[in-house]
Amino acid sequence: MSAPHTIPSPLRRLVLVLGDQLWLGNPALAGFDPAQDAVLMIEAPGEASHVWSHKARIVLFVSAMRHFCQSLFHKGFPVRYVSMNEAFPVPPAAATLPARLARVLAELEPQSLWVCEPGEWRLQQDIESTATAADVPLRWFDDTHFFCSRQRFSRWASGRKEWRMEYFYREMRREHGVLMEGGQPVGGQWNFDADNRKSYPKQGPGLITPPARFEPDAITREVIELVQSRFADHPGELKSFAWPVTPEQAREALRHFVNERLEMFGNYQDAMWTRTPFGWHSLLSVALNLHLIDPREVVATAEAAHRDRGLPLASVEGFIRQVLGWREFIRGVYWMDMPGMKTANHFGHRRDLPAWYWNAQTQMACMKDAVGQTLEHGYAHHIQRLMLTGQFALLAEVSPQQVADWYLAVYVDAIEWVELPNVAGMALFANGGRFTSKPYIASGQYIDRMSDHCKGCRYQPAVRVGPQACPVTTLYWNFLDRHETELSGSPRTALMVKNLQRMDPAERQAVRDQAVLTLARLDDL
Repeated sequence: MSAPHTIPSPLRRLVLVLGDQLWLGNPALAGFDPAQDAVLMIEAPGEASHVWSHKARIVLFVSAMRHFCQSLFHKGFPVRYVSMNEAFPVPPAAATLPARLARVLAELEPQSLWVCEPGEWRLQQDIESTATAADVPLRWFDDTHFFCSRQRFSRWASGRKEWRMEYFYREMRREHGVLMEGGQPVGGQWNFDADNRKSYPKQGPGLITPPARFEPDAITREVIELVQSRFADHPGELKSFAWPVTPEQAREALRHFVNERLEMFGNYQDAMWTRTPFGWHSLLSVALNLHLIDPREVVATAEAAHRDRGLPLASVEGFIRQVLGWREFIRGVYWMDMPGMKTANHFGHRRDLPAWYWNAQTQMACMKDAVGQTLEHGYAHHIQRLMLTGQFALLAEVSPQQVADWYLAVYVDAIEWVELPNVAGMALFANGGRFTSKPYIASGQYIDRMSDHCKGCRYQPAVRVGPQACPVTTLYWNFLDRHETELSGSPRTALMVKNLQRMDPAERQAVRDQAVLTLARLDDL
């Protein structure tokens, strides 16, 4: 893409806009003067291969970047856009973002580099070292997209023995006046989580209004062709690509969700059903995480749906809790605990990620469905990620680093600030409970209760040993057995251990023996 506006020379300020910062409110653009300043955007092939990224994830980022660049052009911004195929010397090192940044800094010789803080610790380090090596002064800006700055979260967290989202969420509600009335929460209670855990009826979910879809335009079709050819060996499919790639599409996705789907979201946000990849979920994390839409607009629109149209408070609060509560909390935790979070491994797990996480070739019906839809769409909702693919990796003693890399690779909404805490902290308990009070584990019977997956599966969710034993169930009891002392000391897992202790010694040994067999053939389950 070539810029229609000439890059000023001399160049006062070069504003680097990263692929997850695609909004005109970017604070690094404040005071921008087209006569003196320019924007830099970089497509870096190395970012697609840093982890083995899903094709849809690559298309989403590149297409959204190109659409944003086009909008900058139309508004008169001089832009230096480094496209995926731009020739740079000394490949493949030149495919990385820092290498391409270094080349442009040498080319344009800006007096300073302005950047909104990135969503990944690694990129922050890379940009700092690149600017230092180029002797270009670097100025960071707080990411004002979020309700809570990193500094604000640090003040909240300092001095607290435990970090719990619920208390942070309440403070955010008060501070921003969300779902509040006379200083008290609307409805008289802070959250309706107990109302948000229903499974679908036994006959199935019935007719679910589908989420908004956006047919690829010329820009997106061009990017799809590029990715199909250049990243042909990467996982995932593109035939169903329909994600929002512009602010206008993001707002339409929000309107559609609030008008057509939010009412039922609260009841069934934890429910699962075969070949039901989206349920009643909003799918707005994709647009939010690229900054295509402001979370304040998202929260205000949902709040107005309760206030003005009477949408159920349990649904509205449950959705707002995800955006204002969990999303903001997770980002704060990420920046507080990096880089240590990346290497955390509380249980010392070292096994390799089973091969079927990349191809869905497993006989476990629940995993086949969750991984299959992930490969098809680049998406799975939070219970599928937490209690299916995440929980299994924990019970199977898989390396947290391999698991985190998989999640970062395969989900279109994955940026490390949101992905790593959810995986290492929530799904895998790899940080030993820094902000969660227990490992999230359950037997196959939980999956049976929350889905239809077990009905046609070759494994039986209630069976712990033998040829029909559910691997999830076997490994659940084995996990309790291996960590009995630690888990018995927590009030949230003590009851699980008491159930384990009711087994006679022979049965416990049988579970251990079955677990050895299961763990030895993870790739063939």
